[in-house]
Amino acid sequence: MVSIIRYVRNIRRIGIKQWWHQMQYIGDAKAGTLVGVDQFGNKYFENLNPDDEIPGRHRWVDFAQHYNNATQVPAEWHSWLQHIRLPPPTEDKVMQSLSPSWKAPWVENLTGTRGAYRPYNTVAPKINAWEPRVTARG
Repeated sequence: MVSIIRYVRNIRRIGIKQWWHQMQYIGDAKAGTLVGVDQFGNKYFENLNPDDEIPGRHRWVDFAQHYNNATQVPAEWHSWLQHIRLPPPTEDKVMQSLSPSWKAPWVENLTGTRGAYRPYNTVAPKINAWEPRVTARG
């Protein structure tokens, strides 16, 4: 249960417009510092004040698209959100020098959408539907 004092404090910090946006997308009013933005436009936030956030919930993402899916988060940002890496990718020198030039850009998983991969079949069907043959009357 979210305390009313924390809730009102965060509304005062972020404003009514951002409060409404957060209530529609994440269901909670959160205030924090912007840590970075990825290539999709997703914004990553962090709040290190122990009085404001529940432990383990002080890092969050604000998705750029309305259809928010976990596959829209690149691997380097996922590792930061899950506390695998301490510094965010924007400040981590290892992550910045790690990406080789030949690596393809991150693409989200499109399974279940119109953009999903669908292979085509080149094999003849094993069962053919019956088609009646009509002979001409003489």
